[in-house]
Amino acid sequence: MFPDDIESLARAVVEAAMVRGLMVAAAESCTGGLVSAALTSVAGSSAVVERGFVTYSNAAKADLLGIPADLIDRHGAVSEPVARAMAEGALARSAAQVSVAVTGVAGPGGGSAGKPVGLVHFAAAGPGGIVHAEHRFGDIGREAVRLASVRVALDLLLDRIGA
Repeated sequence: MFPDDIESLARAVVEAAMVRGLMVAAAESCTGGLVSAALTSVAGSSAVVERGFVTYSNAAKADLLGIPADLIDRHGAVSEPVARAMAEGALARSAAQVSVAVTGVAGPGGGSAGKPVGLVHFAAAGPGGIVHAEHRFGDIGREAVRLASVRVALDLLLDRIGA
């Protein structure tokens, strides 16, 4: 279902979380559940994947993750503060110890001068704290932006797990 490199990354995340006894949660917007799908494609992932939140709309981000509407209003859904709040909200609203969040503009439309197609913000939270990453993949096509985002998200999970 996924390219080999994503399958390998997902397997590495699941194995690392198992070794460390950590549960994982994902809060996804532009990836629409692909990070969770990659993780759960690994046999035995039920031991470490606690839950996934697909929060495509701003209302879902507020309702499911507890993100204040004024934070989204001030910074926009595709921003570092919202990505960080998504990762923190996923931890607060689950039994996971590690989370990753993805919010971006996959395209082909929806971009602007300040937030072009291909801009994606990531955050991952865990025992070592929270980290943020911003990637500008460019207008490489919706599927390519989403798959590139899954790769980054899985890498960030590995980092927070301490693999």
